[in-house]
Amino acid sequence: MLIYNELITKYFKDIATDNIEDIIQEKFLSILWRKIWRWEYTSWQNSLREMYIVLMDIGVPDDTKVSIEYNIPWSSKRLDFIITWQNEELEEVMIIIELKQWQEAQLTEKDWVVVTRFEHWLKESSHPSYQAWSYAMLLKSFNSVVYEESIRLEPCAYLHNYKDDWIISHNFYRSHIENAPLFLKNDKIKLREFIEKNIKYWDKKNLMYRVDKWDIRPSKALADSLCGMIKWNQEFIMIDDQKIVYETALNLAKKSSELNKNVLIVEWWPGTWKSVVAINLLVALTKEWLLTQYVTKNSAPRAVYECKLTGHLRKSVISNLFKWSGSFVDCNNNEFNALIVDEAHRLNEKSWMFSNKWVNQVKEIIDSSKFSIFFIDEDQKVTFKDIWEKEEIIKWAKSAWAKVHNLDLSSQFRCNWSDWYLAWLDNILDIRLTANTELDKESYDFRIMSSPNELRDIIFEKNKINNKARLVAWYCWEWTSKNDKDAFDINIPEYDFKMKWNLATDWMLWILSPGSVNEIGCIHTCQWLEVDYVWVIVWNDFIVRNWEVLVDPSKRAKSDASLKWYKSAMKANPEDTKKFVKALIKNTYRTLMTRWMKGCYVYFVDKETEEYFKKNLN
Repeated sequence: MLIYNELITKYFKDIATDNIEDIIQEKFLSILWRKIWRWEYTSWQNSLREMYIVLMDIGVPDDTKVSIEYNIPWSSKRLDFIITWQNEELEEVMIIIELKQWQEAQLTEKDWVVVTRFEHWLKESSHPSYQAWSYAMLLKSFNSVVYEESIRLEPCAYLHNYKDDWIISHNFYRSHIENAPLFLKNDKIKLREFIEKNIKYWDKKNLMYRVDKWDIRPSKALADSLCGMIKWNQEFIMIDDQKIVYETALNLAKKSSELNKNVLIVEWWPGTWKSVVAINLLVALTKEWLLTQYVTKNSAPRAVYECKLTGHLRKSVISNLFKWSGSFVDCNNNEFNALIVDEAHRLNEKSWMFSNKWVNQVKEIIDSSKFSIFFIDEDQKVTFKDIWEKEEIIKWAKSAWAKVHNLDLSSQFRCNWSDWYLAWLDNILDIRLTANTELDKESYDFRIMSSPNELRDIIFEKNKINNKARLVAWYCWEWTSKNDKDAFDINIPEYDFKMKWNLATDWMLWILSPGSVNEIGCIHTCQWLEVDYVWVIVWNDFIVRNWEVLVDPSKRAKSDASLKWYKSAMKANPEDTKKFVKALIKNTYRTLMTRWMKGCYVYFVDKETEEYFKKNLN
């Protein structure tokens, strides 16, 4: 959506009359009907005048077009500043300039991520060069005018207040700066030359208008790239009922339209590899030129599956296919052909920052797409905000006049390829009564260890095989090392056991990083994913007394957001809240103990709880 699209002479005039920021604010209000934040207004005041200084003596035709704050359809991305024209070969060219008022940044160990100051606090952010490049790739991959007419895209970033300190331009970010050149405070002439080098003729065909009005669909190049990534990847081969779910979803997606909306609900058990189905669907529907996205609340599965497809940890052209579940607040109805929602039970009721925008995530997803598929397991809710149940999805589907379809996914690939272990675990955790009261130790590599050190040493040894052994726990220890790099988060003093959370460096890619076996993963970074061997610490938030399973939410870390609002909920409805919290804690340990393919090793802090588990092993 175009907010400001004028000749460069008009842009100069709006700057000279000192009201460019007011013009853009008025257009925002009239076109988008939304509030302008103070920092946005300030950025227009400062950055647009800096661009005026760069452009005022430049040798460009008076008919060159300038666009400001272009909103890319079906995304929340906005392009700060765009210049369009033709070069000597009569190619249509679009320079995309990411504008920043930054004055400082800190280096991180994460690809494309820096830390910078926003208002009065420090925060992680995408490197500006990566931002500019990613926006160009978004247009190149999904805008039919750009890829069919071979529009030349030239992204760059301009930090007009930033003096080079060799941090923002550090060699660590070199690949991103090569994709989108970085210009700093003293680089006005260099930026001017970058713009001038391709300018020859004015924008005769009104490029930005065409870009804004044309079809949004995946390009053939993107589809071919995805197909190539998955073709020889053994992790994405489907069998049995996976194939049935896949073919059913594929058929429904192709048939769906604005007048024939469809919703498919797939109920699954842990270890049924439903994400394999989801990724195959994403690839197949993109190949059909259907606008499709893979959606989750948590960023871990999005990051991991993108990495598994591309074979590296860097952001790529397929990043735009993976979206957060709160991304559809402002989408038009039926804007997408298909939305694939993984872990649907973990969706929030409300979306956007701090979940305070009064809308409904399931409603937004169903309204935004002609076809939506929800993969759901109600026994894997692990936070207070994980509210979604099958009946709620059906309710919103019916309100959108969508046909509802149901399937089950039950073939087991984890836990030694057996349903017996899952049924035994449900029974022993008191999630549901089953006939599986004992577990055969000869058939399953489930071990109870006497000390955390013994457990850690075994996992270290197993990890040498293929980097598929990890240590996990629930968030019962504060993240002390976040502010003190020398501190340890998980301490069990009687064994002189000390380790750190995985949250500092690899974050959502913890399960793939070779060095992360030296850290402990939490539920937020290991749910959805599996390893060959998992090591679990069971803290005293889960205990057994006289064969009765009990929970103690006060043993969780105070900063743990999963039980946020627990105390206020207890005052309003104590009985229901106790039941809900008990289910959440049991679900948490069920999730942690079902991450394995070959073996699960457990250490219990509470010895009576340990004895309870031992007596249920045959």
